[in-house]
Parts: sequence; structure tokens; C-alpha cells
Amino acid sequence: MASDTTTATTTESPSLQHAELDSYLLPELVAAFIDDQFDAVHAVRRAAPSIACAVQAALARLEAGGRLIYVGAGTSGRLGMLDSVELCPTFSWPQERAIGILAGGRTAMFEAVEGAEDDVAQGAIDLLALSPGLCSLDVVLLLAASGATPYVLGALGAARSRGALTIGIANNAGAPLVLQAEIGILLATGAEVISGSTRLKAGSAQKIALNTISSALMVRLHKVYGNLMVDLRPTNAKLVGCAVRLTMHATGADEQSARSTLQQCRFHVKVAIVALIRHQTVAQAQALLDRANGSVRMALAM
Repeated sequence: MASDTTTATTTESPSLQHAELDSYLLPELVAAFIDDQFDAVHAVRRAAPSIACAVQAALARLEAGGRLIYVGAGTSGRLGMLDSVELCPTFSWPQERAIGILAGGRTAMFEAVEGAEDDVAQGAIDLLALSPGLCSLDVVLLLAASGATPYVLGALGAARSRGALTIGIANNAGAPLVLQAEIGILLATGAEVISGSTRLKAGSAQKIALNTISSALMVRLHKVYGNLMVDLRPTNAKLVGCAVRLTMHATGADEQSARSTLQQCRFHVKVAIVALIRHQTVAQAQALLDRANGSVRMALAM
């Protein structure tokens, strides 16, 4: 992700720690890259209050049917796309309610589309082209290491004009994206080991922040029971096995009982857990979950 301003930002400034990086022995070189990643974790930890605020603000909109929409360019955009894609198999979150918008379009996921991030108008056009149209229930996560990427700022303006919740995530203090979004999240990772290569710790910090936001939302939306992933979509053999193990762990049932109950409810782990613990049919368990707004804990307490 290259800087889009002529004045170097903190993320673009040369690191004072590794001026002789190209002369390092291999063990030192590897250690320099690994050790620098700790700054990413610390940056996200410092941003925890802002992240919690973003989750709280987004929750009501998603409960009312809103969408999570990720907008970015280059590495930032690809990280947003990754987070959006993983929500369906992990939490059965509808694909149409987790949307990634990347400068340069889908092609840019796999190869650089030169100049795409510099187009302010296209950022707005791409966001407003969504069908159904952007509305006040939508949550728009806007990502840019510099915090000044024109494409992303264009999308920010469009999102604000439609009343959507805007969450700006950037790695430089004072960045327009952090200041102009309704909720700004600063991930102050500082200079990179390789100067300007924000695919390194700046990107790592963004991924941690996105994982945290989306996972916390899914917990609050009752996609997790205890710390178990009970609303996964078992689309392959690995996830089917995972569903069986989760059901056994949550209920104490043997494998045969867990698998049999899961087969009756199309491998919906939530339903199987309630049915086995409450000694009910899967239809009765589903009815309890419906009354409990999808919460396994509440359904078991009824």
C-alpha cells in the first residue's frame, strides 16, 4: 500500500532501527521481521476502547438487518475481503450481508490495478452501486494504512451521505479517515522494517482489528456458546467433523448420538446441543432457539 500524499506519514518513514537491514545475517533478518510484529499487537491493544465502541455501535444495526461492508485498496482492501468471506462458513453469516469492496474490483484481489486507489469518485460509485442500495442500517468499515487513500475517502463520503455507520481504520495519527469517520480507530504501528511496506505490521494490525470486530459482533449475535463456534456452516468433511466434536464437547454425548442428532437437524450445532441437553426433538429445540433469538444459553435456561 503506497502512500498517496507527498508528505511521508509515520508508516512511510524509514525505520531508525534497521538502517542496515540488507546486511543482517539470516537469523537476525528473520528475528527483525518477527519482533517488529509485536508492535501490531500493541497498537491494536491501545485501540481497544475505540474497537469496543465500534462493536457496540454496529450491533444494533446488524440486529435490525444491516450489512457489514468493507472498503479498501491494496493490502487493506484484500484484508477486508478476507474477513468478509470468512464470516459465512465460520458463523453462517449470510454472504449478502458481508460485502467486500476493493479498489480496482475483484481482479485487484490477485494482481495490482495501478491507479485504482487514487480515484475518489470511483470509491463513492462502487459503494453506491450496491444492490439493495446503501442505507442507515449498514455498517461500513473503511481501511487504509495511510488513512488518506482517495478511493476510500470517496467511499466514506458516500457512506456518510446515506446515514450508514462509518468506521475508519488507519495507521497514522491525524489521518482524514480516522477524523472524518463516525468512529475512528487508530492503529499506530509506526515505521516498517522495510520502509513504506505497510503489508507488514500495519497490515497485521488491521487484520487483528478486523478479526476482533467481526468476531465480537458474532459473539453478541449468539453465534457462539461459551467459546464454542456453534453456528458454523459445515460445507466440507473437516467442518462436519468439527460440528460433531463441538456437539460432543458441549453436551457430553457420545459420537454416535451427536452425529445422529446433527443429521436430523442438517448439522446445525446449536439445535443439536439444545436437543441433546434438554432431551427434546430437534423441532422442539429449534422452537426454543427461535424464542431465545438464537441464543443457546437462553434456550437452555427456558
